Amino acid sequence: MNTQRRSFLTSSAALLAGALTAGRALAGQPIPTSPATPIPVPPGPGRTTDLNSRRPAPGDRKFTSPAVEERIKQVSAQIADPELAWMFANCYPNTLDTTVRMGTVDGKADAFVITGDIPCLWLRDSSAQVWPYLPLAKGDPQLQTLFNGLIARQARCLLIDPYANAFMQDPAARTSLSWAQGDRTDMKPGVAERKWELDSLCWPLRLAAGYWQATKDKRPFDNLWADGARAALRTMREQQRLQGNGPYSFQRLNNGNATETLMLGGYGAPSRKVGLIHSMFRPSDDACTFPFLIPSNLFAASALKGLAKVAAEARGDMALARDASALAAQLDRALLRYGRMAGPGGSQVWAYEVDGFGNGFFMDDANVPGLSSLAYLGAAPRNDPLFRRTEALAWSTRNPYFFKGKAASGIGGPHAGLGMIWPMSLIIRALSSDRPAEILNLLRSLRATHAGTGFMHEAFSQDDPKQYTRSWFAWANSLFGDLILDVARRYPTLLAQKLG
Repeated sequence: MNTQRRSFLTSSAALLAGALTAGRALAGQPIPTSPATPIPVPPGPGRTTDLNSRRPAPGDRKFTSPAVEERIKQVSAQIADPELAWMFANCYPNTLDTTVRMGTVDGKADAFVITGDIPCLWLRDSSAQVWPYLPLAKGDPQLQTLFNGLIARQARCLLIDPYANAFMQDPAARTSLSWAQGDRTDMKPGVAERKWELDSLCWPLRLAAGYWQATKDKRPFDNLWADGARAALRTMREQQRLQGNGPYSFQRLNNGNATETLMLGGYGAPSRKVGLIHSMFRPSDDACTFPFLIPSNLFAASALKGLAKVAAEARGDMALARDASALAAQLDRALLRYGRMAGPGGSQVWAYEVDGFGNGFFMDDANVPGLSSLAYLGAAPRNDPLFRRTEALAWSTRNPYFFKGKAASGIGGPHAGLGMIWPMSLIIRALSSDRPAEILNLLRSLRATHAGTGFMHEAFSQDDPKQYTRSWFAWANSLFGDLILDVARRYPTLLAQKLG
């Protein structure tokens, strides 16, 4: 996280204090803070004594779903541990409570979903934030309106610029993000930040496929959606770079952080064109070292198969379905040939990044997609030995961003710095696990590291969870809610006991 972003968020918090503090303080909602600078938790009651709701008052909530409210009651009643039940009730509805901005465009629903403490829409975050509500959408017209509005908004964003990762609510506005205002790239109105991240195109495709599977509602899959999907597909093919570098380049000047800019005139490190898709930035918004980010290419292959299914079934658009399937098949072949490397004892594991020349390295990052999250995303079968070997290696000292401290063990990444564990990594590990004892221990770690706030954070110190980043990070909250729902489905007896 760069110093410009820290400065922006610090000053924004001060400017918004009057508007935010009053409403959220009354509701017990955390005040947005810098997502980069660890902040101490103010002195207060112990972890298990102050279990008052941290949700905004009902009248201050941005969006309400009767189905979500009912699910909170049902699942909370299954949780024997009071603190865990309290955390679930705070986290699961946090996206709806605080980040949804509903409106209309051309007489149809529009949903702008901010990431939390930054008032912009990330294609990745917004898709992931609402994902846990999909199972309830078929029976809740209000949730259907939200999903219809967000799918349409994401399509319009893709048509503004499929190379951008974040967008403004006003499509005519210039970026309000101070750190992005001097970027050397083709910044368009409506774009908040223009970092080319392959996963940014995958997430809206995954959301569309998930919504179709959950509801069979054809309404969002109109010509606007199809145009956005074609823009995503075209951009992925451009970034195979089989016909040259393509139109995208990016440089961020005077930042002092190598992960915020690209080398060689803004086109990134050299590559041998092998059919994989180049990604200049990771889902952490950090620059790639080598341009073929393997987790994102695996995610792309999976997302394209979902796109083909929606195009064929919801629209009867067989041309789009064939194009998506063809690219997915090409990626599958290239991944098997170029995406793997030798692990312990010569066994094969997925690499993190490669360049097509035979160079690559192993690590993992807590952000999704990463190597540990492939099964969660449906980009690898849960029982696939290749995935399980890769996951085990990621959760070992072979991964330079695996941290083990006094408070917990988990994965972080360069974004928040060394020794900073992301709760997201613990949640993904539990969602991917079929071992009840492991899931129980991960639940204990999550309960022990929220620093008394009742919410998930971006990252916390491996030795002191009271040192953490981002008190308002809606994606992590939604993901925690999804974990509790998953445990309630698969291992309800784990929730029926106190964690000790």
